[in-house]
Amino acid sequence: MRAMTRWARADLRRHRGEALFLVLATVGIVTSLLLATALFAYATNPWQRVFTRSDGAHVWLHTSATAQTGRLADLHGVDAVAGPYPTESVTLTAHGTRAAAELRATTALPKVGRPLIVSGRWLRAGEPDGVVLESSLARALLAGPGDTVTLPGTARTLTVLGVADSAEPRYGRGERPGLVWAPPAAVRAPDGQVTGLRLADPDGTDYLVQRAVTVLGAGAVGEVSTWRQARTQAQGDNRLLGQVLALFGLAALLAACLAVHGAIATRVRNHLRDIAVLKAIGFTPGQVVRVFVLQHLAYALLGAVVAASLVQGLGRRVPGRIGEAVGIWRLLPGYATGLLAVSLGTVLFIGATTALAAWRAGRVPPVPAVRAAARTGTGLSALGLSALGRGLPPALVLGAHRVLSRRSRSLATVGRLALPLLLMVVAMSTWSTIGHVRDDPDRTALTVHSAGLGEAATRAVLGGDPRIAAVYPGVEVSALVPGQTATIALRGVGTDQEPYPFPLAEGRAPHGLDEAVAGQGLLDLLHVRVGDWVRMTVGADPQILHIVGRSVEPENAGRVISTSLDNLRADDPELPASRYELRLTPGADPDAVAAAVTDRSGGRLDVYAVPQPADGLSALRPVIAGLIAILAFIGLVELLTAIGSTVRDGERELLALKAIGLSPRQITAITVAATVGTVLAANAVGLLAGLPLARWLIDVQGRSTGLGTGLAQAPPAGPLALFVLTATAGAAVLAALPAARAAHRHRADATG
Repeated sequence: MRAMTRWARADLRRHRGEALFLVLATVGIVTSLLLATALFAYATNPWQRVFTRSDGAHVWLHTSATAQTGRLADLHGVDAVAGPYPTESVTLTAHGTRAAAELRATTALPKVGRPLIVSGRWLRAGEPDGVVLESSLARALLAGPGDTVTLPGTARTLTVLGVADSAEPRYGRGERPGLVWAPPAAVRAPDGQVTGLRLADPDGTDYLVQRAVTVLGAGAVGEVSTWRQARTQAQGDNRLLGQVLALFGLAALLAACLAVHGAIATRVRNHLRDIAVLKAIGFTPGQVVRVFVLQHLAYALLGAVVAASLVQGLGRRVPGRIGEAVGIWRLLPGYATGLLAVSLGTVLFIGATTALAAWRAGRVPPVPAVRAAARTGTGLSALGLSALGRGLPPALVLGAHRVLSRRSRSLATVGRLALPLLLMVVAMSTWSTIGHVRDDPDRTALTVHSAGLGEAATRAVLGGDPRIAAVYPGVEVSALVPGQTATIALRGVGTDQEPYPFPLAEGRAPHGLDEAVAGQGLLDLLHVRVGDWVRMTVGADPQILHIVGRSVEPENAGRVISTSLDNLRADDPELPASRYELRLTPGADPDAVAAAVTDRSGGRLDVYAVPQPADGLSALRPVIAGLIAILAFIGLVELLTAIGSTVRDGERELLALKAIGLSPRQITAITVAATVGTVLAANAVGLLAGLPLARWLIDVQGRSTGLGTGLAQAPPAGPLALFVLTATAGAAVLAALPAARAAHRHRADATG
């Protein structure tokens, strides 16, 4: 044991750089995987916990005030019913913030879909103006228990008694009204009612929705929301962030393990005599393998401990949703288990990779066979001789020969170098895609909802701001899909004279009668594609549209179909515009424009920022930058390993090269040419495989989130060229220094 310890300490002194690499690489990899685990837990567990504790309803039906909802309890498969509750659509303001809301009349705390009070208290008799806000609406209004919210345009005020969590779909600014539980006296002008159904079998949700709509009548149902939609909305972009982090973390782990494997294999190959001496003085094969494995396990364990400590101590301080996810993850029951499993799993994976490479060291015989010079390579091929005859530099020809004569080793080196380069290309493509989607100048920036203000007055308010480049009137209604199993958003936006610039990923914009574009979520829901006709029901009226394009829709999980406002007005000429999409001039501040429009309208216009597809991924950019740095570090270590192996092999040929008249500079150039050729091959593999892989991965993620395919953007040619040039030039510089030292070394015996 003492001899093993002394050898390990001596080996650490000789390979400090490699030890530092493994520690730092493990820190980055484990940190990435832990953040991914936190985001997964943040995306899934809170909603599921709320749904379970509140006995959440699987289906919520928003119907007309006269709908006969009493028959829903008799449907087969309905376990319990919540409501019906009369509702009133209102707008609330508090602390200078406006939000659309739904007042829901209730008295006692419901048994199904029960709100979970997180602050304050529940409603009490004798407080007709006291309300409880759903937590996401309370955050939007910056309101809490004791605050007062007002209803613009009226003298009414409501007092916030409490804030509660709910498993229903959350408030979405400009997309979905917030939920307010209020006593019946506060719901003065009911315009509908809502009923919740808790099912015996959640898997039968679609069939049950179809039965319920049939019983009530399609004309009585305004909107249907299910537990799946609520869960998807609660998970939001956090699950996507977790998937991206996990993907890059696992890929970086694989790249690091391959680099460790290559480094150990090279050390074993270059130190066969030293290992043979250890065998000769009594080391067993198992002891030799254990030294390598325990060394690298110690490095990996140190890195994992550092990463876990960083996440434990500083994870909550990371700005944005990543820090929030870590803070919530720490409060969940499985936090310690997840932290330990990810850290130990990474350490064990690195240990297993090390054992595979160290196994060769255990097979080294105590008396190594003499390696003939002929085994280090073969003679020049006819092509090489022809190249020399045509005047090509000997260094270039011999460098290429050195790479090609050791094909298996060279291919392995190219593969290990190409993996981090490939992942860096994928990361750069992700960066470019986020930037392209976020900075698209053709996208509208603001949505205006007119609360009773006429179309002419609204246009007068909007037309007075020079920062507004274009105004597109529109309307949005809920529509039942064929089979009546779900509701979607049907939008009419833009006119034939002012067509709306739909952000298209496929097909073309709608121009003719009954033409429309749809989001990927709607195409998947209806199992249709561009070119198909779809039928939906708006109230009691059917609407048939021809899908001619696929639009990028970040709202409503992509379950949106859009046509021109003129198409909807063909069936209802008096249909008023209730929303307006605003495209701003370049450089205009959306927040400043929104504030100005609200002021000029006297508070009668609600202005919201348009959700952008990349909004939830903005937090990913600094993470991508960190992952690129980790991958670059892994690639650097693999490159140094390859250079060391090439220089070591070149030392065996040193005397022969000098004997045929090559100068030290030419001998150095041979090693540099071999290294540069290997790096260029790795760059080619990384680019040729990385660009299509990035497009495929982004398309897969886009389809899973309802955005659809076609969003991927390759990095610009300039940064890619700089990437290849930097990698190649860096390899040449790193190879030149040790190669020059070896070429000027005078050795009596260069046979190795």
